[in-house]
Amino acid sequence: MDDKMYSVDEVADLLGLHVRTVRRYIREGRLKAVRIGKQYRIGRDGLEELTGRPEPAGRSAARVEVSSIVQVDNVDRHLADRLGTLVVSAAQSGPDPGQPVHIQVVHDEEGQRLKVVLLGGAAATAEVLRLIDAVLGEGGVLGREAGDD
Repeated sequence: MDDKMYSVDEVADLLGLHVRTVRRYIREGRLKAVRIGKQYRIGRDGLEELTGRPEPAGRSAARVEVSSIVQVDNVDRHLADRLGTLVVSAAQSGPDPGQPVHIQVVHDEEGQRLKVVLLGGAAATAEVLRLIDAVLGEGGVLGREAGDD
């Protein structure tokens, strides 16, 4: 018997679902879970029953996740919108749709500061960081525009 138990977060990652969706499946009875204290644990059999297939091979291996905050100064609203759209669309069409990079773009109008928060796999996050550097770094298209004031 396999005693592997998954947390709600792990099941959400394995299935590419939001944590709230997994909790809703548990409440609705679509996903069998055991409550241990204040947390749910899902057995491999419950996961297989929900998906109709065994756990993907190799998915239980250690996972690397990176969180990064990129701050860019002297950015007006127009440039912030353009960069945000570019970064988000590039991440959505990234190399591994099963491991998306979650991105939040925040612009501080008063401080003319842009912050890009990235959370995802190491390789996919590195690609997004390279894109930001290529666009905003010296010689980058948007980098030149920001300095043209």
